[in-house]
Amino acid sequence: MSVMDAMTVAKPAGRMPLGTELSPKPSLIGLTREEMGAALRERGVPDKQIKMRVSQLWNWIYVRGVSDFDHMTNVAKDMREMLKQHFTIARPEIVEEQISNDGTRKWLLRFPPRGAGRPVEIEAVYIPEEGRGTLCISSQVGCTLTCSFCHTGTQRLVRNLTAEEILSQLLLARDRLGDFPDRDVPVGAVVPSEGRKVSNIVMMGMGEPLYNFDAVKQALLIATDGDGLSLSKRRVTLSTSGVVPEILRTGEEIGVMLAISLHAVRDDLRDILVPINKKYPLKELIEACKNYPGLSNARRITFEYVMLKDVNDSLEDAKGLIQLLKGVPAKINLIPFNPWPGTNYQCSDWAQIEKFADFINSAGYASPIRTPRGRDILAACGQLKSESERMRKTERLAFEAMMIANHGADD
Repeated sequence: MSVMDAMTVAKPAGRMPLGTELSPKPSLIGLTREEMGAALRERGVPDKQIKMRVSQLWNWIYVRGVSDFDHMTNVAKDMREMLKQHFTIARPEIVEEQISNDGTRKWLLRFPPRGAGRPVEIEAVYIPEEGRGTLCISSQVGCTLTCSFCHTGTQRLVRNLTAEEILSQLLLARDRLGDFPDRDVPVGAVVPSEGRKVSNIVMMGMGEPLYNFDAVKQALLIATDGDGLSLSKRRVTLSTSGVVPEILRTGEEIGVMLAISLHAVRDDLRDILVPINKKYPLKELIEACKNYPGLSNARRITFEYVMLKDVNDSLEDAKGLIQLLKGVPAKINLIPFNPWPGTNYQCSDWAQIEKFADFINSAGYASPIRTPRGRDILAACGQLKSESERMRKTERLAFEAMMIANHGADD
């Protein structure tokens, strides 16, 4: 069976309307309660009704998952008409939905230009496992970082995503998976056998989340709000390449799990692999990790480490990694590198990856080797469809990517 035969490409019937693209109506998605109340007040809702109306809307949007004001059955008709006239809660347009033969799903989503000149596209990826379902979310269109092993790093930053656009990725995924009350799971979908279909989210898609701090913060606080989407903060992981000044703020103001895109244990090498290291070197980064609020053995930091042959995969590197992380409650995710067209790097030999993992494990650190997911649909966080379409078909099929695994709490 060919790779293309092994996957399903779904073009959703009747593409979801992009409300904010087609009209100037603002979305209520992504607003805080205070902002939602102010928006209603501006449209004539009496002050004495604001708290009650916000509570109604919050429940319909985030608990019931509706995307049409007409479905808000306990809201008076004249109120629904006002909401339809002035606001939207529509989902983004699905340009394409792909389903891997391992159950991984990838959505190519289109958002308004908002200063970018033309509509922008990002990807969100869903990875089902036996005990959980993880959604990988993007925070920017493109990326300002130029990590030398990362294909996304070859794309310029187009713009930041808004809190609405970040949160909409979660709402849309729950729509498509039947993860809201009274919704059916798609026939044949691979989802956890019990509990939520989307139980974990990881900010590991396109972009550097901490370079879009305010929008990411607002979206994640809504996602973890106990009266709405109600995700546990232990099941939300934010990954950064090392924006040191925002790491403390992340713990204090958002309170989610932290992952560090590390990949090297020496400044000279990390300067090449992750150039932000020149601004925030390893000593500063590790010190920020040690001071991360709530850090404990139960709330460890995940360190991402891509395995590059003859670059960072020696036992000396493994020893350096243990020394670097001394005193930091940590888990180390080892990521076998998959070459992409134009890269000069190669993946470490499997035997060497296992030796590296065994050494880390023997030192007392969990070091799972990430399992490939969604290879047949190129389901890599941060790989824009618009970018991959510029490759020849043979190159695209060769562009295998590792997906997110082993993040968030299991309990």
